[in-house]
Amino acid sequence: MRLRVGELARRTGLTVRTLHHYDEIGLLAPSQRSDSGYRLYSQTDVQRLHAIQALRHMGLPLAHIGELLGDDRLDPQHILSQQIHALDVQIQQATELRGRLALMRDGMVAGAAPDMGNWLETLALMSTYGKYFSAAELRRIFERWPLIESEWRPLIAQMDAAMHQGLPIGDPTVQKLTHRWMVLILEWMGGDMDLMDRWGHMYRQEPSTHNINDAPSSAMMAYVERAIALRMQVLQRHLTRAEMAQIGFVPLAHWQALEDEVTALLARGEAPDSPAALAAVAHWSRLMDQLCGHCPALRAKLLHAWTTEPLLQSSALLSLEVRAFIGHAAALPSPAPPQPQPQPPTLMALDPHAT
Repeated sequence: MRLRVGELARRTGLTVRTLHHYDEIGLLAPSQRSDSGYRLYSQTDVQRLHAIQALRHMGLPLAHIGELLGDDRLDPQHILSQQIHALDVQIQQATELRGRLALMRDGMVAGAAPDMGNWLETLALMSTYGKYFSAAELRRIFERWPLIESEWRPLIAQMDAAMHQGLPIGDPTVQKLTHRWMVLILEWMGGDMDLMDRWGHMYRQEPSTHNINDAPSSAMMAYVERAIALRMQVLQRHLTRAEMAQIGFVPLAHWQALEDEVTALLARGEAPDSPAALAAVAHWSRLMDQLCGHCPALRAKLLHAWTTEPLLQSSALLSLEVRAFIGHAAALPSPAPPQPQPQPPTLMALDPHAT
């Protein structure tokens, strides 16, 4: 029994045009034609068509299907592995797209509905961000923003004032602001230096990201980068690149808590060897361990740099009075451990007949 093309189309749910196309590309040629030129399909042809349909449902392109069915020497496992890889790429792209759309939707839910102009700006901005960050990285960056937002706004204003006053980048005021800037950015990025570097690279390469919300202007960014470069130049006199990469971060709020703690001790007139002063030294030591990754050698080098470089001294996050008090308390000899006190004689010792 042989089927004409229209009947085969009806039975398989395909169009006649599709079957003609399969014939034209050599994927499914009818094994016979009638005297009038009609295509006639045999049972073997129908079986091949079912195989084509099954492979199409799996998502294989026609070219791969033709290779699979036309070459007995071809390894089907290789073709299927290629298709699995292609699907993995599609899934990754779809997941990434979904993540970016979810970010935009969540932003709209959190704020006022944008007008068409804002909507198009947001689309363009997300496209720009997508050149440098995955959707998961962007979500992490956006979710961490509230951690520094209250500190960032006044810092931008103070840096803008310093820049417009014409203060040089080595000025103590500028360097202290620069130090806070670096700590805040690192805190924003969760201590991830790679994220921080990519964010800076994006900012330099993409003018469309400038002056959005609380972003610094191009002029301010250039000013800050020169101040950072000067600071790094000073640090590099004491630390290798590997050691600088090893430095972690301590949130500004933690340094401020220590500043407040020691300031209160000074106001009360606490002696440097008092228990409260020693507790403050222990607090400072924990922060230093966090900053230096519990590396004593790095800690010693960093402390030497801080005490010998005027630029670093003038821009420290702790005030001079607080640093002096901690230094004095830390330099004191540790109190000797309490000696065991002689115990009074027991009843047993006094009276050998006691029970």
